[in-house]
Amino acid sequence: MDNLDLDVLKTALAWTESGRRATLGTVVRTWGSAPRPIGAMMAIRDDGQVIGSVSGGCIEDDLIDQVKQGKLAAKLPESVRYGVAADQARQFGLPCGGTVEMVLEPLTPQSDIRGLLAELEGRHIVRRSLDLSTGIAQRRVATGADVLSFDGQTLVTVHGPKYRLLIIGAGQLSKYLATMAIPLDYQVTVCDPRDEYQEQWHDLPQVTMTKEMPDDTVLAMNLDRNSAVVALTHDPKLDDLALMEALKGEAFYVGALGSKANNDKRRERLLEFDVSAEELKRLRGPVGLDIGAKTPSEIAISILAEMTATKRGVTMTRSKSDSEPTLVSSAGCAN
Repeated sequence: MDNLDLDVLKTALAWTESGRRATLGTVVRTWGSAPRPIGAMMAIRDDGQVIGSVSGGCIEDDLIDQVKQGKLAAKLPESVRYGVAADQARQFGLPCGGTVEMVLEPLTPQSDIRGLLAELEGRHIVRRSLDLSTGIAQRRVATGADVLSFDGQTLVTVHGPKYRLLIIGAGQLSKYLATMAIPLDYQVTVCDPRDEYQEQWHDLPQVTMTKEMPDDTVLAMNLDRNSAVVALTHDPKLDDLALMEALKGEAFYVGALGSKANNDKRRERLLEFDVSAEELKRLRGPVGLDIGAKTPSEIAISILAEMTATKRGVTMTRSKSDSEPTLVSSAGCAN
């Protein structure tokens, strides 16, 4: 979850607990060149003070005025849409005729924002379901398949920390993997204690670099179910240290580069280093989907594809008569 979204929730809760009214707005659909993405949030206090944004500023004034006057979401949540007509798009400054639909929710004890924030402080991913007809919100632990959705009656939002990716090794493949993972909303950390691999990373300031030993890095990051670990050094002294600790944790994906023969040897080594047979089943090695990848960029794509499938609860199986992988959803339907 974006830090700004957390600030919106915390500020809105503080407003309500001080006796003020607060309305939470969440973008649920966009068409055209909408300035803010789905899931963007803002909170409006009864006197017009705001935090966050749902449009980059072009419709906020009208929203604030409507909420202050009690014309929108006075007692129960409701959806509102801006920019359907060309004149409205011009009036509110939506670019290229863009359209924004959002749900406005008057915050009450039934909204359970305090409970949601408590879950988020524990680094849990939370699925929040809001019934617009009652204003009652319910929450449960989210799965990788949960995404924001709105059917006109129920708004489902997913809250929690961003996914994290720990890459062991700072070579060329690691750089391709890190570069591609960033737009997929991963916070990327690259661990490599070798000095000679550090220089090439100066042009990727979004990536956190560490020269700590891999096992120490895994432990320090306290990897959770939003985390993935990929070992890419080809050096057992580095890769195995990270895998040994990662397989004991909650990371949703743990993978290692190398041939099947090398990974078989790796599994034998890990069993000798206090990794149980059950924990070892979680190791993805050879890492990535078998898409015939040859170049570093293609291998990075195969790794991220497998990570995405795992995150979304999609398993991969291989037909006996076909070398290409076949997608099978969690419901068991082949694609």
